[in-house]
Amino acid sequence: MERLYNNILFDFATRQTPIDAEKVPYLQNPPEVIDVTVGRQLFVDDFLIDSTTLTPTYHSAKKFEGNPVLFPETPWEIAQSPVACPKSGGVWYDEEEKLFKMWYEAGWLRHMCYATSADGIHWTRPDLDGEGTNLILKYDGYEDTKYFDGPAYLRPDSTTVFIDYAAPKSEKYKLFLRNPGGNSPAIVGVSGDGVHFEKIALTSEVYDRSTMFYNPFRKKWVYSIRSTHDNEAGWFRARDYRECDDFLQGAAWSEEEAKFWMAADSLDKPLPYIGFAPQLYNVDCVGYESLMLGMFQIMYGPENHICEAAGVPKITELIPMYSRDGYHFSRPNRDSIIHAEIHKGAWDRGYVQSVGGVTIIHGDELWIYYVGFGGDERHAGEPWFTNGIYRNGATGLAKLRRDGFVSLDGRGSITTRKLTFTGKSSLLVNAKGRVQIFLLDEEGNELDQTAPFVGDSTGEILPFTHTDVATLNGKTIRLRFEVDGELYAFGFADESGDCGGAHGAGLVK
Repeated sequence: MERLYNNILFDFATRQTPIDAEKVPYLQNPPEVIDVTVGRQLFVDDFLIDSTTLTPTYHSAKKFEGNPVLFPETPWEIAQSPVACPKSGGVWYDEEEKLFKMWYEAGWLRHMCYATSADGIHWTRPDLDGEGTNLILKYDGYEDTKYFDGPAYLRPDSTTVFIDYAAPKSEKYKLFLRNPGGNSPAIVGVSGDGVHFEKIALTSEVYDRSTMFYNPFRKKWVYSIRSTHDNEAGWFRARDYRECDDFLQGAAWSEEEAKFWMAADSLDKPLPYIGFAPQLYNVDCVGYESLMLGMFQIMYGPENHICEAAGVPKITELIPMYSRDGYHFSRPNRDSIIHAEIHKGAWDRGYVQSVGGVTIIHGDELWIYYVGFGGDERHAGEPWFTNGIYRNGATGLAKLRRDGFVSLDGRGSITTRKLTFTGKSSLLVNAKGRVQIFLLDEEGNELDQTAPFVGDSTGEILPFTHTDVATLNGKTIRLRFEVDGELYAFGFADESGDCGGAHGAGLVK
């Protein structure tokens, strides 16, 4: 039994297989006292809330007007089927080098490439090794119909790159790559520069669109394994879960170690003009502030053969999901945070996908990179690896307020459950409108209050009138927020103003 950073008790060995995203154990039975030492505390679920008269609002990301920020231009990106997008790949802000970095697929199922950017919008394809290209993971023996061919055949279908700042410099970058085709091993490796990977090893067998991520709160590497399962209605797409302490040593697993994890459920409804029963297509996750943030890539159809006959991409979209224990994820709202445009002529007509790293904290915003495909009806009916269904893949950017997935809105109040923290000296709030915070003892008796805040800030420090936050370290308290507007998050910060949370795919200051 583990006691997690937030006081949740989690027994991984006897963990419950999730039935649906509404039956999350820590929401049904939260800790008596929640530890809020780590990170900003987001109101994405009821975990922190004892009572409230406010109404949750679920926010979508706004697509950048200059999209796509990366599209197929070079010969190796245009060859066969034009594609320049990380699926899942990786888009990160390297906090050590102060540089945006992208690992992406060039040409449909052909090559991996590396790009950099000073601002996250204008991307450069560096000349790597003096060969005039930005190709990485170069390999020999490509054939359209040759899929897995051992650890040296680095043909991408699914990839993920994670930056690991805690690792030795020679292993800072972690790679997961899976070849196209049926059930086969994936390839993992490490790199000191993000370009040249070594210590190549094989995982156990996985299906396409499998990925990996890191849980910084439990210090576990997780393989997010695409699988299929059966029920009374037939087979369905799902995810299996495998965690390990060491990325390379844990790459291979037994059948018992990879367990059914999640799938679409009865609350996922078909698009009325398609009618396809939704299925889970992919999952990418990252640590963000005090929780694990995931993108549930949902497939709305139609099936491949229908899209191939028309030369158009299938419809997948992204629904955010949240976890306080890293395993059970809730999806309190089933609207997409980034949707497919669907109409002809849109660069992101369909096949919208998440990226490895999920989101970058950029000042007062979250930058969420994503993949979209325009398709090409002129190539309808061709073999699947040149068909219009998978042509014209590019990379876009969407923006969201920092912590802005969910806000508690209206004129009213929220009282938290019992809270505790250590090592903190100030209280901050992410809110728009008017907010006043009241300090309560664990029984709910009022002890102090802040002055009202009126404005719009993603990180406003609000001191109590008579109480120094530092004197509350280790004590049990509650907070009551009186709100006339929108409340997104709060957090207890140290002397530098840092709440000590996870940075997603990087923090741009």
